[in-house]
Amino acid sequence: MTHPPLSDWPLAERARIHGVLTDIDDTLTTEGVITPDALAALHALRAAGLPVFAITGRPAGWSEAFALAWPVNAIVAENGAVALWRGADGALCKAWLQDEATRRANFAQLQAVAQNILTTLPHTRLSQDSPGRETDIAIDHSEFAHLDDASIHAVVRLMRAGGLNATVSSIHINGWIGGHDKLAGARWIVRSHLAVELDAELDRWVYVGDSTNDARMFGHFAHSVGVANVARFWDQLTHRPRYVTPGERGAGFAELAHAVLTAKAIA
Repeated sequence: MTHPPLSDWPLAERARIHGVLTDIDDTLTTEGVITPDALAALHALRAAGLPVFAITGRPAGWSEAFALAWPVNAIVAENGAVALWRGADGALCKAWLQDEATRRANFAQLQAVAQNILTTLPHTRLSQDSPGRETDIAIDHSEFAHLDDASIHAVVRLMRAGGLNATVSSIHINGWIGGHDKLAGARWIVRSHLAVELDAELDRWVYVGDSTNDARMFGHFAHSVGVANVARFWDQLTHRPRYVTPGERGAGFAELAHAVLTAKAIA
């Protein structure tokens, strides 16, 4: 794997960053939990006035506790479908990209496709966080179960044959109905929370991720960063991050935050 290291990111470009978009699993978290260095990085970004939005394939139910506890502006879950944030009164706030009737109509199709996958490929398992999912399905490939590449590709084919969009994260294979994805979710949350159009100021945002379901984001943002464990997916990425951190997972996210904040302090 060859890639430009994070240290190659010009100081002037880093100094202009005023917002961070980030994946969660294996980007913010390490072995499923947020480490002190990554949490401190989130606090430092907030203290500096930089909005942080986390965009994840994880379910809404799983994301609720983190939307309340972490110093992020919001979490967009289920690959762009559900937004969660802590309101001014401390209570959880929630919004959906699709209306209730659409979500109800899609639910039956999603469950039918999931059952077909489990029947056709009996060695597969739904993700353990599936009870918290509202608008998608997920098959575990690396969190608590292991699937080889052939099985992952077979699951993706079955999802798409069933009319779903499908993407592979570092731990799950996600399937959903609708035109949304991480990029659509990012546009939606920035517009609704900051009243600005993300695409009008792409050069002032950085995206951080680690796997194939981040590829579109890597390709869309002028400033995109992979944490070091992106090496696992390097050959599979249709778009690669512009820079890669020395550290993996939460340590890499902390390095990214430090690179941005030190540049802004100097500027």
